[in-house]
Amino acid sequence: MSLPSLPGTVDVCVVGGGQSALALGFYLRRAERERDRAGRPPLSVVLLDRRERPGGAWLDAWPSLRLFSPAGYSSLPGRRMPATGDDDNPDAAHVVHYLTDYEQRYDLDVRRPVLVAGVADAPEGGLRVHTDHGDLLARAVVSATGTWDRPFWPGFPGADVFAGRQLHTSDYRGPDDLAGSRVLVVGGGNSGAQIAADLVHVAATVRWVTREPPRYLPDDVDGRVLFEVATRAVSDRAAGRESAGVGSLGDIVAVPPVREARDRGDLQAEPPPVALTEQGARWEDGREVELDAVVWATGFRVALGHLHGLGLSRSSGHPATVAPDGSPNAVRCADARPLWFLGYGDWCGPASATLIGVGRPARDTAEDVVRSLDD
Repeated sequence: MSLPSLPGTVDVCVVGGGQSALALGFYLRRAERERDRAGRPPLSVVLLDRRERPGGAWLDAWPSLRLFSPAGYSSLPGRRMPATGDDDNPDAAHVVHYLTDYEQRYDLDVRRPVLVAGVADAPEGGLRVHTDHGDLLARAVVSATGTWDRPFWPGFPGADVFAGRQLHTSDYRGPDDLAGSRVLVVGGGNSGAQIAADLVHVAATVRWVTREPPRYLPDDVDGRVLFEVATRAVSDRAAGRESAGVGSLGDIVAVPPVREARDRGDLQAEPPPVALTEQGARWEDGREVELDAVVWATGFRVALGHLHGLGLSRSSGHPATVAPDGSPNAVRCADARPLWFLGYGDWCGPASATLIGVGRPARDTAEDVVRSLDD
């Protein structure tokens, strides 16, 4: 594989090559065509992806991981995700194939593998992007790196003395690796439920522990419904109306494997232990069990290490941002820098971290970026 080359200067540099970056690339490509038809100067755009091939974080997903919705409700803008053939929720491999086709269909300029080490203010204006293949100067930068590269490991008593394996959701590659093992799965969200359901047929024992009793969404609620509820909640809050939002529905989407395991009685959650021990775990009542492995399904944090050198001001646990006039779903840096954020969760638009939800924020972000370049 030949080493990627980088242009010296671009109008827009997108840091990331997953679903959010591709959705943005679609709208920036459309803006390029519109400028060309209008006889305006061209727009140069490059996407920098640290991975060696398309697919983003879905490349690391375990084989049985399922989307929350059927393919028809899991599409990026401009290209409907093909059906799987069985009217089921697509698995990770299907999503990777779709993202690969999407990138090729719209001829997006993705350079890979390129690791972005940092972003700095450029004396000549814009931002300088430092990578392991050299630097480039960008008039605008959009950070779309997601969360997968920053797994959250909780500080848990005894974790440092446990002699067995410890892995995070980001390390889990399927049940075969833990076949015959005594496993503790920690986490009451979708990943915890899916991994516990994945392991019940092959592990010697599976203990699923959650801080609160699991809250399953109604079986007929999928990602499309969640997106609609999240969007309505944002509109309600903007209008000063009370809204319970997605959280009122529950925490766990009952995708088919989870629903089947739940209905068989295989997903029986219990409270977490008070500590891990060298050989297992100990509960508050003094009960101890031996374990071979612990899977921490404890979530992720935003992966923004490449921006630390900018010294951005912060608000509510993330960089301070503003919503530009005319682009309500765009999220621009509040520190007067040509920097935008996309796909990191609700602070970047309702359901922006999902396939179905990233379209609107990507559209508004592209519009605001192009508008800023033309000012």
